[in-house]
Amino acid sequence: MYRLSRILILVLIMMVSTLVAVAATSNTPIQPKKSVARLNKSKPSAQPAKSKLKKAVQQKALPKLLDLGADKCVPCKMMFPVLDGLKKDYKGKLTVEFIDVWKNPSAKAKYKIRLIPTQIFYDSKGKEISRHEGYFPKEDILAEFKKHEIKL
Repeated sequence: MYRLSRILILVLIMMVSTLVAVAATSNTPIQPKKSVARLNKSKPSAQPAKSKLKKAVQQKALPKLLDLGADKCVPCKMMFPVLDGLKKDYKGKLTVEFIDVWKNPSAKAKYKIRLIPTQIFYDSKGKEISRHEGYFPKEDILAEFKKHEIKL
């Protein structure tokens, strides 16, 4: 009995230390994309601060599709033309973002990704409304937004 309780205590300690390690890595910030980094280094524009704020508010008010995958994953590669098409066809109506979880491993824990590609759907308030794992055609993505009464 004594030996069993010691083993249970050791197992419990190992589990807690693993959870602490996972929690510590999930707080790591995701690196900005190169285009965003270039924007931050550019010269300040002559545009008034109010119009910049207005644009930022408009961008945040859009529904969002977040695709988490990897550059070298075959189903993820199949998603790239779909995502590009959505970006072009629904510019100003939908925010489409891609995160490579192999390059940003902390994103996997942050978004609780089990397999890739995973698409996460957000409403205009930033609330997650749905998610899908695997390849997802454009028509099905649009139907998912429509199912949640989000007009694009």
